[in-house]
Amino acid sequence: MRFVSWNVNGLRACVNKGFIESFKKLDADFFCLQETKMQPEQLSLQLEGYEQYWNSAQKKGYSGTAVFSRVKPLNVYYGINMEKHDQEGRVITLEMQEFYLVTVYTPNSKNELARLPYRMEWEDDFRSYLLALNKKKPVVVCGDLNVAHNDIDLKNPGTNHKNAGFTDEEREKFSKLLETGFIDTFRYLYPDKKDIYSWWSYMRKSRDRNAGWRIDYFLISDFLKNNLKEAYIYDDILGSDHCPVGLELKKIS
Repeated sequence: MRFVSWNVNGLRACVNKGFIESFKKLDADFFCLQETKMQPEQLSLQLEGYEQYWNSAQKKGYSGTAVFSRVKPLNVYYGINMEKHDQEGRVITLEMQEFYLVTVYTPNSKNELARLPYRMEWEDDFRSYLLALNKKKPVVVCGDLNVAHNDIDLKNPGTNHKNAGFTDEEREKFSKLLETGFIDTFRYLYPDKKDIYSWWSYMRKSRDRNAGWRIDYFLISDFLKNNLKEAYIYDDILGSDHCPVGLELKKIS
């Protein structure tokens, strides 16, 4: 099974930058998007062979997620069943026969960490949501988690310790999630691989200099460790300030 996740930073803009070509090239069974920044009726996507599921923010042109699946799920859930978190279209869960697939666009702590207190609440509630799922079936989690976990996961760790996405608080929450029974698939397979990132600022030609951050992930339940075949970061694919990331799993039975 092949999974892809991509923060497209506005799907309508990304469609004009080669999205369809990249979508076909990546040939995923499950293709998850974050930061779609649109309502479904604003764009007609003809993706033959795929079911489409959308969760848009109430605020127009903001946040939003989508999942395109070749396999019809048993159930689809939107949000995490908490009204204070479910206004921004940040989570979609597909219940499959053998596992749950969750795509998430984690809230950014913003400049001067204005939203860090809310982010801490989100982290605890989202972790509880995943753990409840994990008691029923193994879970595949993907998306823009808006955190670089360790120094190896960004170009300039020394100057970013008090910036959104690399605060001690955010990193500790990510560690806690892993400690409760999840694997960061890319780092599990490539513990020492450096200079591999999934997001680059549009400023100062950051992508040209590969001054990036790895903030897009595929996490899996520990139970699926033996099903893990490969994890990918497609840093040659353009169209957004993020690149797609991927996962390949052996059939779950």
